[in-house]
Amino acid sequence: MDREKIEAGVRLLLEGIGEDVNREGLRETPQRIARMYEEIYGGLSMDAAEPLSKRFHAQNNEMIVEKDITFYSTCEHHLMPFYGKAHVAYIPDGEVVGLSKLARTVEVFARRPQIQEQLTAQIADALMEHLQPKGAMVMIEAEHMCMTMRGVKKPGSKTVTYVTRGVFADDQKLADRFFSIVK
Repeated sequence: MDREKIEAGVRLLLEGIGEDVNREGLRETPQRIARMYEEIYGGLSMDAAEPLSKRFHAQNNEMIVEKDITFYSTCEHHLMPFYGKAHVAYIPDGEVVGLSKLARTVEVFARRPQIQEQLTAQIADALMEHLQPKGAMVMIEAEHMCMTMRGVKKPGSKTVTYVTRGVFADDQKLADRFFSIVK
């Protein structure tokens, strides 16, 4: 990331809203924002192949579900946060990945400016590409600050998205089992 450009942009933004960038409380804000952006947008430099590369042999697993994975992301339309829970499932084909690696995969994609619909699909597609399971399913429930503190102003409303890949797309009973588990 280019810290100097971020800092210059923050100064321009503050001036644009009528603030004094030399005011005591704002003097170091451009640097703080640049450091924060390196953290919250760190997924831009991460590859989902990394957390999904360490696998273990396992037989006879029907479904693995990691639910209630808390995440924070940024809406690419308003650059405002959206946050919630991701529920990730897959049907292994002889190999499994450590459970923390599913949460790390969510983080790879959540730490980028984007939309929830894309985030949901990216997680499932990464599982299919790098873990090569029989199927994957991802559901995300999130609250969007662009809907709660501006515009329509409906706090507490949640957006739910889900995608199915592989056997989950072909077997409604399997998808229904996933929904009953994450309920």
